[in-house]
Amino acid sequence: MPEQPFEPDRAIAGTGMGGAMDLAATEAETLERTPGGPLGTGPAEKPRSLWSDAWRDVRRNPVFIVSALVILFLVVISLWPSLIASGSPLKCDLAKAQEGSQPGAPFGYDGQGCNVYTRTVYGARTSVTVGVCATLGVAILGSVLGGLAGFFGGFWDSVLSRITDVFFAIPVVLGGLVLLSVVTSNTVWPVIGFMVLLGWPQISRIARGSVITAKQNDYVQAARALGASNSRILLRHIAPNAVAPVIVVATIALGTYIALEATLSYLGVGLKPPSVSWGIDISAASPYIRNAPHALLWPSGALALTVLAFIMLGDAVRDALDPKLR
Repeated sequence: MPEQPFEPDRAIAGTGMGGAMDLAATEAETLERTPGGPLGTGPAEKPRSLWSDAWRDVRRNPVFIVSALVILFLVVISLWPSLIASGSPLKCDLAKAQEGSQPGAPFGYDGQGCNVYTRTVYGARTSVTVGVCATLGVAILGSVLGGLAGFFGGFWDSVLSRITDVFFAIPVVLGGLVLLSVVTSNTVWPVIGFMVLLGWPQISRIARGSVITAKQNDYVQAARALGASNSRILLRHIAPNAVAPVIVVATIALGTYIALEATLSYLGVGLKPPSVSWGIDISAASPYIRNAPHALLWPSGALALTVLAFIMLGDAVRDALDPKLR
């Protein structure tokens, strides 16, 4: 008898229901054993979170890499300035006042005969300390107050909104002249406290808006329907999804606080001698800018580079965390 051609449909029909099920199970098992999956596209990737996507994006951003390297260098010399600068920033020799670059003093000497290079290196410690501490204080205080107001709403939300309006109406430089003029301490803490006092309303409004947006999402409503407490909803579901805008604004504001400290020190109400600060050096070098411009150029350049690095870092983080820019 001639051999009949194989027909899959007739074979399945001839085996009955049990045979068809066996063939289907065998086919599914074979597909599962295939390394590439059913479609041969390789193993399924795990869904990436916002933070993993952001980290992947910033690593490919040259702006982030350059600014991060500059900031890392500033942090290192702030912690260990003696690595690249020898001597004390307070050691001065009037016989060398306003002299230019020479061995041991590549940036020359200022009007008091102090080594401009050494003072510029040691001034980074003050600027980084003020910027980081002020940013942390502003971010924590503003996030807590704004987050609670946005989550609970009602009376406390209205009160916080009116308080922030009052603080926004205070000019920062004028407020510093008034508040810090009565402070006699030479430490950085009065300046940091002033920045936190006038800086938290901005972060508070951003945190409030982020929390209001996040608490309307479906996963928050589902958690509430399942009986989750307010603290659990706020800490486990809302805060991780509302913190991104706060991080972006705080990173950019860090450079602003460094510039504000230099401005207040330049005006004589921030840090005061014998503290070492770029603002103090810029203020001291201003009267003799024609005779010794190097004494003003180097601390001003270091200040501008530091502020620019933090602003660039904040822009890179914003681009990575903003889904609309993807």
